[in-house]
Amino acid sequence: MEPTGTESRKADHVRIVLEEDVSFLQTETGFDGYRLVHCALPEVDLEAVETETHFFGHRLAFPLLIASMTGGTPETGRINQILAEAAQATGIGMGLGSARVLLEQPEVAPSFQVRNVAPDILLFANLGAVQLNYGYDVQACRRLMDLTEADALYLHLNPLQEALQREGDTRFSGLLKQIEAVCHSLDAPVVVKEVGWGLSTTVARQLIDAGVAALDVAGAGGTSWSQVEFYRLGSPAEQEIAASFREWGIPTAMSLRMVRNADAEIPLISSGGVHSGIDIAKSLALGADIATMAGPLLHAAATSSEALYQRLDILHRQFRIAMFATGSPDVAVLQTAEIIRL
Repeated sequence: MEPTGTESRKADHVRIVLEEDVSFLQTETGFDGYRLVHCALPEVDLEAVETETHFFGHRLAFPLLIASMTGGTPETGRINQILAEAAQATGIGMGLGSARVLLEQPEVAPSFQVRNVAPDILLFANLGAVQLNYGYDVQACRRLMDLTEADALYLHLNPLQEALQREGDTRFSGLLKQIEAVCHSLDAPVVVKEVGWGLSTTVARQLIDAGVAALDVAGAGGTSWSQVEFYRLGSPAEQEIAASFREWGIPTAMSLRMVRNADAEIPLISSGGVHSGIDIAKSLALGADIATMAGPLLHAAATSSEALYQRLDILHRQFRIAMFATGSPDVAVLQTAEIIRL
């Protein structure tokens, strides 16, 4: 069977992220602009530092989700199985890639179904929010939740990416009301996220008023999705337009501050260029509750299961030591840890 446009696009995205340089050239996450204040007298034993936290009623061994990345083809299904198995074994959560293709082609369902290897993890289904303006209603969201057996739904916002795609869906008018309808009708938490250009204070307030259960900033500084699309475009003019947006977006650390200033209580997820356990610790000190990571874990999973487990172990150990070195015996204390802007 020939792949559909959606299926082919998802395969292209994974290939490009693994094979090409799709980083921001100058824009950074902002994490390097902050420093956690070192505590020379922690008054806690390293082995007693408690890294676990809870999110949407699920225990996480430390505050990390494997970010939504892929699905829709046999190869991406294999990657999802590797990621999910690691999430189950290490006690963290996971997001599935955008599942519009699943609604279009139910036969690709196995590439998104991971409960056979990860029965207990916090699992997020994922759909482009703009699809709500293209006929994918609350019933479609319920169907997606049933097919994936997910605990929560990500609706992702990606207007810039859609604008750069030849086949992009750019009817964003009236989308906030559609998101609100899903939030009020779906029997599961709805989380709205960007895909790598950040959420502003204004947008955060709009979404909070619409009833979202949490926000994921997905700020600038990690993968530049305009650059990913650059590699998919055929003409020099289209590539020039895409390349001009390589540095676009709100850096992750700035977006965290903006969203937390919009609301002191909304559950908040940090993503976009999170590369280390120290970045996770800084994220929490800047107002996040958990963090997600994509690129480094995708590269590790594409190498081997062993490489993925090693990367997750390194992240966990870095996070624990960062907590210890700030005198934080648990995650709640870390979220109040002193962090200074350089």
